[in-house]
Amino acid sequence: MRGDADQVTDMPQAGDGAHAKGLLVDFGGVLTTNVFQSFRAFCVAEGLAENAFEDLLRGEPEVKASLRKLETNQMSADEFGSFLAPLLGVAEADGLMNRLFAGIGPDLAMIDGVRGARKAGIRTGLISNSVGTNIYDQAVLDELFDAVVISGDVGMHKPQPEIFRLGAERVGLPPERCVFVDDLRENCAGAEAVGMTAVLHRGPDRTLPELERLLGVTLAA
Repeated sequence: MRGDADQVTDMPQAGDGAHAKGLLVDFGGVLTTNVFQSFRAFCVAEGLAENAFEDLLRGEPEVKASLRKLETNQMSADEFGSFLAPLLGVAEADGLMNRLFAGIGPDLAMIDGVRGARKAGIRTGLISNSVGTNIYDQAVLDELFDAVVISGDVGMHKPQPEIFRLGAERVGLPPERCVFVDDLRENCAGAEAVGMTAVLHRGPDRTLPELERLLGVTLAA
């Protein structure tokens, strides 16, 4: 996931000049449209300030802590919704997480890019922080990825280093031979901390050419 405040101007450089052999990507905000735009649309529809949910995420440690519990399957989506609704000032807690994410859709260019990388012989993997909503299409995951790591299944979350190491292990490569793509700066920093090259996603027009450079392949599916 990303926020507009995280804009960057410089793309990362390949670590040692050798082409990477693995591509690991986030789901929400990378293979989908902008997640924070969905949050803002939800807030407007609920009669809240446009950035009300983002402000809670950034300004209230208890919200961030509860989100981590949700991501690691220590709290259900319904429990998180019941916790969050009064803080937001939302009357209806049922289905709150689904409503927050209702505005996202697939980013077909990025999906095609991952598909093209796999066809070109790159090992591909997903590393995603689960939010307790049914946003993963298993058929799509099977088509795109050699390995899948979802936080709620493994009991760890980005940006913890262990989840990045697990993602590399599952695609059969050392972290140093992997490129990781995420729309959050803190997650890119977590990947870099274990030796991966990270690309901070700001749209396919920027990300896909950089991946072609780092991987040494053409990403046409």
